[in-house]
Amino acid sequence: MTARVPALEATGLSKHFGALHVTQNVSLSLPSGARTALIGPNGAGKTTLVNLLTGVVKMDAGKLCLFGEDVTGVATAVRTRKGLVRTFQISSLFAQLSVFENLFIAVTQAAGRSFSFWRPAGRASDLLERTQAIVEQLRLQSDAHHKVSEIAYGRQRLVEIGIALALNPKVLLLDEPAAGIPSNELDLLHRALDVLPADIAVLMIEHDMEMVRRFASEVAVLVNGALLMSGKPADVMSHPEVQAVYLGASGKKRFDEGAAAHV
Repeated sequence: MTARVPALEATGLSKHFGALHVTQNVSLSLPSGARTALIGPNGAGKTTLVNLLTGVVKMDAGKLCLFGEDVTGVATAVRTRKGLVRTFQISSLFAQLSVFENLFIAVTQAAGRSFSFWRPAGRASDLLERTQAIVEQLRLQSDAHHKVSEIAYGRQRLVEIGIALALNPKVLLLDEPAAGIPSNELDLLHRALDVLPADIAVLMIEHDMEMVRRFASEVAVLVNGALLMSGKPADVMSHPEVQAVYLGASGKKRFDEGAAAHV
């Protein structure tokens, strides 16, 4: 039987800025349906790695394939059209537009049908239906017609995920989706991740260990721009070297207690 081609396969990615090597020979493979978390201490190079994968930053060496197609030299917008989609650490929504309007704009872009505010949106019934489906998928009905600036930050992060879904991702890169969300709003994000289409390969950068434990079936650890190890969450999180570099001695007891609670 022929092995299934990975949704995303990065081989030997490297990047340096002067003498600073921020990404060092990183190889990563995500099958369709992957739920992989990328963890590591601050400054490990996680966001730079995502920027290399999406083409925002040009790699110095390495190769990137989407479903077997070499996209190493392909522009960011083209990678997006091919299904490689990301979210960002910092919110980049249209704050004075409604939730529905933000999503509708993304849906029209994905469909290749530029939206004009001077054209009645009601004529694009298929796009309106697609937008409404995303609203319902992420349980944003109560906020749909509120300005983004008026809704809770946790729900704004859901809108960002909705925009990513509107772009029809095959590989979804989530850059710290829990960042800045109050603990009492994290359930909203948990539910949104739970309903992501099962066939999408997801790579999530995250510091919140509870989020990682709940979401990931595979965890990769990045330290000083290089992959330290990868494997099942319980194996990775119980590894002494991971605990030492990621949490430090002061955090080890709390980390172990959290892991034990999920055995």
